[in-house]
Amino acid sequence: MQRARSTKILPRGTSPSSPVRRELQSVVVASAHNDGPQTANRMSSAGLDAESQAREADTSSLLGPDAQPGLRKKRRIRPFEGLEWSWELFAIGAVYFVQGILGLSRLALTYFYKDEFHLQPATVALVMSFGAAPWVIKPLYGFLSDTVPIWGYRRRSYLILGGVVGAASWLAMATVVNSPTTAVAAVILGSATTACSDVVVDSIVVERSRGGPQELAGSLQSLCWASAATGGVASAYFSGSLVESYGARTVFALTAIFPLLVSGAAFAVAEQPVSGSSVSPRSGNVGPSIKERFMEQLKALWAAVSQRSILYPAVFVFLWQATPTSETAMFFFQTNKLGFTPEFLGRVRLVAALASLGGVACYNYVLKPIPIRKVLLWTALLGTALGLTQLILITGANEKLGLSNELFALGDSLVLTVLGQVSFMPLLVLAARICPEGVEATLFATLMSILNGGAFVGSAAGSLLTSWFGVTAENFDNLAILVLLCTLSSLAPLPLLRLVPDLKNSAEDDGSDDGKSDD
Repeated sequence: MQRARSTKILPRGTSPSSPVRRELQSVVVASAHNDGPQTANRMSSAGLDAESQAREADTSSLLGPDAQPGLRKKRRIRPFEGLEWSWELFAIGAVYFVQGILGLSRLALTYFYKDEFHLQPATVALVMSFGAAPWVIKPLYGFLSDTVPIWGYRRRSYLILGGVVGAASWLAMATVVNSPTTAVAAVILGSATTACSDVVVDSIVVERSRGGPQELAGSLQSLCWASAATGGVASAYFSGSLVESYGARTVFALTAIFPLLVSGAAFAVAEQPVSGSSVSPRSGNVGPSIKERFMEQLKALWAAVSQRSILYPAVFVFLWQATPTSETAMFFFQTNKLGFTPEFLGRVRLVAALASLGGVACYNYVLKPIPIRKVLLWTALLGTALGLTQLILITGANEKLGLSNELFALGDSLVLTVLGQVSFMPLLVLAARICPEGVEATLFATLMSILNGGAFVGSAAGSLLTSWFGVTAENFDNLAILVLLCTLSSLAPLPLLRLVPDLKNSAEDDGSDDGKSDD
């Protein structure tokens, strides 16, 4: 059960402060498809440099006969208009499915820290936040994939390595990890491989979208969203029952299987080997060095970020995410005080996963025409008011109203997750709309890193407050004060809301093409 602000990062992966979910980001891109391929490409790119963006995409395995008139007609996939069945398309979907299903380990990891190492809530909140740290440097993965081929490939090799290393990290969690330090190291390594695979597969989708008709980008992103959402719902459904029946280490062993699917899928990616590169000592290519290209990108990125139209919204996004959260303290209260079982908490996660999809649909079909500022303002105010309902559960007032703890927790999670998703979607739209042409790929990845960095700070701040108020695995006397403070802190960034351009959610809606505010 989470308050609205704590659902701002709904992640794939392993920690309460896990990174931006693929299903969220993709569905924004799918809706942005209505504004044309430029917006869709801008949203889905994850660190591509100028040379990568200039390369002509090999879309022969993905485009329909309408895009390539001479192509032999194949079985068309519905409802993904413009897509044709191919092993590469299956591979892309498989990678995104794995991105979603890796959430299987999230609940197990929390129990692992709590029961295996007997850590206190403040410590668990801190170590869980470390899992989001690798997502703060997403642009670096994109740069490496673009400029440093491995075994002659820019995409396939990174997916293979990422899958193998990710599987090894979770296998270590299942077998040899015997201290909080080694557990954190393994989780960070696994999170880094997931983040890298996320960037690489985003790059593949962008390249395949670029050479085709307008509907291809939206259809590809719809496939990505559906695959990741399916994995996310499946992980939520099984996470609790598996922990209760077999224990956390068994769940880690099962989780280790899925990154290997990424390695296998990589062989189906249609990619030509790089014949020459500036990083090969035997290459005669006289192109710019890695350092020169990195500095060029850094200068272009700084020139974009230093503009007030980008810097101010970026500051707001960071602060919006950086307010403290009491999620881990509430987890200890639910399990140690209320006696919630892993199986029941798995059900809560399933309700939250389905509710998050409902929140995405609500935003796209109902709130999309409303200016971003207004959506953020009212979701913050409403989210704060509804977030305070956790105090009802803490004080036991729900039982006086005839509502069991379990029923109240399910209902609270449903409402707050929908609202949390609605409040998070404008941030993704804002990040896409303020990116100028020329650096939109790297800048969007940077904005996502800023967003994840804010969540990391928020989790760390929550850990500090949990310790400060003396909330432990046995003492919940000050939990109500902690939840009250964390919930009200969600209002702190609102005075800076004026820094956000008063945009609607598409260029058609606000009559602009550049994403700048009319203020």
